[in-house]
Parts: sequence; C-alpha cells; structure tokens
Amino acid sequence: MEITILTIFPEMFVSPFSESIIKRAIEKKIIEINVVDIRNFTRDKHRSVDDYSYGGGPGMVLKPEPIIEAIKDIEKSNDGPKNKIIITSAQGKVFNQDSARNLANYKKIIFVCGRYEGIDERVFKLLDAEEISIGDYVMTGGEIATMVMVDVIARMIPGVLGKEESMKNDSFYHGLLDYPHYTRPESYRRYKVPKVLLSGNHHEIEKWRIKQSLLRTMIRRPDLLANKKYSKEELEILMELEADYQEKEGEK
Repeated sequence: MEITILTIFPEMFVSPFSESIIKRAIEKKIIEINVVDIRNFTRDKHRSVDDYSYGGGPGMVLKPEPIIEAIKDIEKSNDGPKNKIIITSAQGKVFNQDSARNLANYKKIIFVCGRYEGIDERVFKLLDAEEISIGDYVMTGGEIATMVMVDVIARMIPGVLGKEESMKNDSFYHGLLDYPHYTRPESYRRYKVPKVLLSGNHHEIEKWRIKQSLLRTMIRRPDLLANKKYSKEELEILMELEADYQEKEGEK
C-alpha cells in the first residue's frame, strides 16, 4: 500500500513511523509512506496556507489552492489504481475497525490533515474525498488522527504483523472487546492465573476466552452488541450467561 500524507507539519511524522511495526512494514516494502508539505504548493513569498474566514469569526481556515495543487501533482504521476482521499474532520464519519478493514483493501490512500478552524469547503466539493473523524472530540490538527488511522489500517494488511492471529484476537476485530490476558508469574500478590488457562484443554480455554470477551463487552461497551453477528458458539455462551443471571436474580 502507498500512503501519502498532506500536512503543514511534516516533521510530526518522523518519529511515529520510524519505530515498531510501521517501521518494519516500511522496511519490508509492504507499505510506503510519503509525507508532503502543503506549503510547497503555495505561490506567495510567505508560503501562506491559511487565511481569515469570510463572514468573520475566530481562527483561520486552510486555503483550497495548495491542497488541490498538491493532490493534482500526486495524481499526475499516478500510473496505477486511483487514490482514495481521506480528509481528517471532526464532522466526518467515526473511524472504527470496520473502516480500517475496508481501507486496507486500497492500494493508494491520500490523507489530508485538517488544521485550525477547518478547510475551505470548496476542497470537499472538488475532491472525491471521505471525511473521517477518530472520535467525538476536537484536536489541534489532523496529524495525530492520521497517525492513528495509518497504524490501525497497517495492522490489517497481510504480512505487517508477525502472526495474523494477533490481529484476529484484537478488540473490535470480531465486534467484541478482547478477553483478559495473563503471563508469568502464575501467582502475583493475591491474584492467580485462572485455572482453565493452565489446564491445557484448548477447547475449554477457547470457550473461557469467548465468555470473558462477551462479559467485558456487555459491561464496558454494550452498544457493540446491538449489530453484532454471533457465531453458534457465542450464542450458546450468551444463553449460559443469561441462565446464570436469571439464577442469581432468583436467589435474591
């Protein structure tokens, strides 16, 4: 996958993409990341990328010309699939695991990092772009949001992670939160590793993990359960949980 990032602060991306999984994916040539300074596509001596908002109001707005010119320059040398263009915006569709899974299928993605009060509305009208937000809050700029999305998308690309199973066990991959994890020592202070994980019975371990995952999701993120498609085993465990709940209620 080829990822191009348009920003007015290119140095922000040096450290995050020079470490860990992203660094290894770049070295393996599984992904390519190009960071483009929008200021390089300005035409005035001050390299201005923003201006005051028509109609008044506080804050500055990113100008349309440098962004459009930068994308034209990128697409001019495009000899393969069309770029998927994403603009970071607090007004966009909220990014989640399904979004990442879908975006991981693209060969080329351009991220445009929003800043200040926003981007001139004509950019959205001129580009076939998708606005995406990483949550219901406002950030200083879209750079960190882009880093988050690149990291999540990269994990979905075959070969980026050492073991594909690591990705499939992540929270949200199957619409549920992850189950609890334990490592050595077997006993730490007053807490012990659950006996089932020491049993060697892989069927019971898997069942325990599904149950814990469902329980965590019910308690912490019940909203995730509304649209989830359940496997036969998950439905059976849900019935067990319901029976346990009814039994406890009857004992009160």
